[in-house]
Amino acid sequence: MASWGQLAFQDAASPMMQNIIGFHDHAMMILTLVMSVVTVFFMVFVFSKSLSRYTTDSQKLETFWTLTPAIILVFLAVPSLKLLYLIDDTASPALTIKVIAHQWYWSYQYSDFGALEFDSYMVPLDQMKNGDYRLLEVDNRLVLPTGVHTLALISSADVIHSWAIPSLGVKVDAVPGRVNMTWFFSPLPGVYYGQCSEICGVNHSFMPIVAEFIHPNDFLAWVKEMT
Repeated sequence: MASWGQLAFQDAASPMMQNIIGFHDHAMMILTLVMSVVTVFFMVFVFSKSLSRYTTDSQKLETFWTLTPAIILVFLAVPSLKLLYLIDDTASPALTIKVIAHQWYWSYQYSDFGALEFDSYMVPLDQMKNGDYRLLEVDNRLVLPTGVHTLALISSADVIHSWAIPSLGVKVDAVPGRVNMTWFFSPLPGVYYGQCSEICGVNHSFMPIVAEFIHPNDFLAWVKEMT
């Protein structure tokens, strides 16, 4: 989860988030290079005393600063389109969950396990225990198995919300009357926190998301206990 004063992304807990961070670093590297080159050219043109009309009206320079942006856009577009394709690819999920947003809590349904469903509310401040995170703890966590591709079907029962877990690279709008989908998995056991990322009313800040990834055998034992 995020720490105080953090400027970078949270540590990636899924391959998708690793790809997102990789594309961000790729784009920032190109932007830094462009800014450096533009700054150098600007300083040369402003402070150079040897400029002539053959420089300012150069056909070669015109060609250079026309073709260069197009080439840069290609280097940005290709990995971007690849990443968008991977995000939308929902082939062969091993587990399907339904996420229903409400004002101001979440409901989870495990479609593969019959009647397994529950609501997830934020733990009030007066009920928190030592070590709990303020405004991030819930009474019922979303429990998932590690290393298993999970398909999430996301909708809303009232207004527009957004289901987001930054460490997993997941952020999907929950829209009334519409079902959006995304997939994710984490090879690492752990607890990952998120929050509603769409202003949805007075208690928008008080509907956190907590996903706990455990070993598949422990997950099956948890399902048996819950049902």
